[in-house]
Order: sequence, then structure tokens, then C-alpha cells
Amino acid sequence: MSGQPVTSSLSASTGLAEGRRQFVPSSAGARGHDRTEPSAERSSGKPDVAAPSDLDTTAVLPYASSRASTRTRSLRAWMLTAPMDVVALLAPLLVSQDYWRGTLFNAGLTVALFAAGGHYRARRHISILDELPSLCGRLLASGAVVAIIAAERHDSVPYVSGFMQDVALCAGLVIVGRAVNRKLILVARGRRWVEHNAIIIGSGPIGVELARLLRRHPQYGLRFVGSVDGPSRQGTGPIPLLGTLDDLEHLTRLLNCEVLVIADPDCPESTVMDMLLRPASARCDLWAVPRLWGSRSHGGHPDHVGAIPIVKIGDTTLSGPRWAVKRASDVLFAVVALIVLSPVLLLCAIAAFLDGGPGILFRQERIGRYGKPFKLVKFRSMRPVDEQESQTNWSIAHDRRVGPIGRFLRRTSLDELPQLWNILRGDMSVVGPRPERPYFVEKFSAEYPHYAMRHRVPVGLTGLAQVSGLRGDTPISDRARFDNYYIENWSLWLDLKVILRTAAEVFRGGGR
Repeated sequence: MSGQPVTSSLSASTGLAEGRRQFVPSSAGARGHDRTEPSAERSSGKPDVAAPSDLDTTAVLPYASSRASTRTRSLRAWMLTAPMDVVALLAPLLVSQDYWRGTLFNAGLTVALFAAGGHYRARRHISILDELPSLCGRLLASGAVVAIIAAERHDSVPYVSGFMQDVALCAGLVIVGRAVNRKLILVARGRRWVEHNAIIIGSGPIGVELARLLRRHPQYGLRFVGSVDGPSRQGTGPIPLLGTLDDLEHLTRLLNCEVLVIADPDCPESTVMDMLLRPASARCDLWAVPRLWGSRSHGGHPDHVGAIPIVKIGDTTLSGPRWAVKRASDVLFAVVALIVLSPVLLLCAIAAFLDGGPGILFRQERIGRYGKPFKLVKFRSMRPVDEQESQTNWSIAHDRRVGPIGRFLRRTSLDELPQLWNILRGDMSVVGPRPERPYFVEKFSAEYPHYAMRHRVPVGLTGLAQVSGLRGDTPISDRARFDNYYIENWSLWLDLKVILRTAAEVFRGGGR
């Protein structure tokens, strides 16, 4: 079962000058599919999206997905594995509730250790023997922790001994459950009940061999639907090509593709990455054959397709469970901050009124996720200006109209606090790329190739670029690079680090 991310399928412009429109979402439904994308394939096996005349779609029609696999397309790696682990870990409660607190704690800790170790991620080659060393190590670590806690809390050898017997039983049941789970997955894949359409990027020797393996061995859970490559390889390889890399975004929609495999494309790596960052391609699972096969990390879990090593590339956008976690943490942070900082908000409002009179709040159009405009709210820090000037004036840090109170609010970033309301509304996140005005979004998107990619996530109250010293008149290319690094390496811990560094900047008065 593949754990592919499902994000909004967007209508993206290919021109860099179309920076703002590049991330305008389609009017699709809740799952974000494009209106031209088929939700299922017709009985004839042909997608209901018309392909450009130069695409060789006849090469993939015999390999169109089965009806069963179409219905199971939304399954993820953890949807069967995690529940079976939880059942195995809680099984002793069916016999006795004497150790229910310890059993619950052991179950939660074990699942957390499994998740941290990547045991709920998708794999192509599935074998319980491959997982066994890591599973046993994490089960022993969890058991050791609960044993120490039980010994500290209960000065009774019989009690601790009985509890540890339950822990040992849980560990055995987890391993048995995992073995059964892996067998079920292999059976489902072998009978093509669960499979995911895959396009191979590259038509060299490795790409050809991968295509052959995927056609012959359904246990890898991927249905090969075609290859794309650079123009120089069109019509020269042993397998038919659907088109060039420029056609990849259209083909992912046309063929309901959910997995992209980078084999050996005949083009620079930067060209491949530009194609993969486009919205329709970014929603797919991304796997790659490492160029140096012996360069894998010895601390990970190696994976392969027919002994060809393959690695899972991390998500390049926030979607699915990761987005749900981030959104929940944003709402919790905004609610707590509004309550705790309400006296500070009141003092700032009074100060803004004394400095500039009525109209203590300043609203301005900014560009958010996928290029959607919204009204950003701030405390007014200078006397009113006309709308045209506020939209196109890059910096007011040294503007004489900024009074002493306004300068203090800006230097301490207290003028940004009303944006907590934008976070609650869903316009913004606590941490993310800082929002910019439409005029500058179009300007910077035309000048810097990767600037528009920062709109893959909601904009933020603070961001990694800002706490890294990139505020005010600093290079836009540097900001875009830090913003995209944040998106592609997001974690709750990274958010927390940015928030802590932001707090330090506020107390130090390191704002504008």
C-alpha cells in the first residue's frame, strides 16, 4: 500500500511571470482533483481526458488500472498496519485490567517509536524479516522504559513481574500481527486489488529494467503506465515514451498517476526538479534510484524493486496528516496566544490610537497559499497613505511618517499580533513564508524561478527566513531558498525552533 500524499491539483501557469496565477486553485472538490481529471476510468480502460496529439497514450492503455485498484487508491501505508499494532498492544486488557495504565502507556510509546523509525511508511519490497531487527529493538526499548517506571511506582516484585509478562506478550503479538499484515498486503498487491499508477522518469537501462520488473511483479504495488524522458531519447529506446518531461504534469492528471519514479533521465537534475515541483506532479509519491548505489545511509531501512535500490523522497509540500497536525497546532497556538496576550493587545491598540488617531488596525491585501489573496491585519504604525503607495512601496523602515510609537511596534514586531486572527481564520499559519503584496509576488516570481514555489503552504506570522536574518532589504533569492527549505523539511520541532528564535528576536528588539 502506498503512502502517497494527496494535495490539491492546481491549474498552474508555465510562465514565471505568471507568479500570482501559478498557484490559483481549481474549483475542484474537497479532495482537490482537477475538473478535467477522471475520478475513475471507464470500462474501456481509456481516461476521459483528451490528450494532446503528440502524446503516445496508446502505449499505456493496456496497463490501465483495474476497477478494484481504482477504489483502493486512497489507502495509505499506516491504515492497516497501525490499527493492527494497537490491537496487539492492547490485547492483554481483554484478559485482565490490573495493569491497564501501564498497558496504555506501553502502547502509546511503542507506536510513537515505530512511527519515528519509519515503520508506517510505504515500502515497495515487503518482508517481515527485513523489519524484524528494528521492530525488536524498538519493542525492547519501550519495554525497558515501562519496566523502569513500573519498578519506581510499585515496590512489589510480583506486580512488576506480572506486568512485564504482559509487555512480553504484547511484543510477541505485534510481531505476529506484522507478519499477518505483510502477507495480506502481498496478497492484495499480487491480485492487483491495491496498486498505484506509476510513471518512470528516464528511459535508459535502469528505467527499462524497472518497467520490466513492475510489469512482471505486481507485489511491488506499482502499475507501470509509461515513461517520460528528455527530447534526445524520444523514439530511440526499447520502451515507448509517453512524451517529454514538459508533458509530465498533464500526464499525471490524464493517467491518474500517483507515483513518480526517477530512474535515469537524460536531462539536468535542475530540470527534473522544476517539473516535480509543479502542482500536479507534487501531489504524487516520489521515489528515486540513487545514482551511487552504495551511498545509502546504513541507519535507514533499504528498499528495492527487483534488487534495484530505490529510496522514498520526502514530501515537497504539506498535505494529508502532516497538514492536519500543523493546522491543529496553529489553532491551538493562536487561541492560547490571544488569551495570554490580550493585555498586550489592548496596550498596543491604545498606543496606536495615541500615535495615529482613529483606525488603529491596518488591512492590506496579501497573497496566501496557492496564490489566494486575503486581507492581512496589523496595528497601524504610521499615518495613512494612499492605497497605491501602500501596495507598491517596498520598505517604510526609514519613513518619516513612522512615529516613535509606531517605530517601537515595528522594531518589536508587536504590530503583527493581530495576525493571530488571520491564523484562526485559516488565512495564515504560525510559521511559514511571510506574505507579500500582489505587486511584489508577480515581480519576484518573474525574477526568481523558485519564488512562487513558496506558496505551496500557508503564509506565516513568522518564518525561517526572517529568524535567519533575512528581513527588510535582503536578497529575495535568499528568502525564497530558506522558505522552500522550510517547506521541504517541515516538522513540529522545526516550527518550535522558529517560534523560540522569533521570541528571542522580539525581546532583543531585532525587528524592522
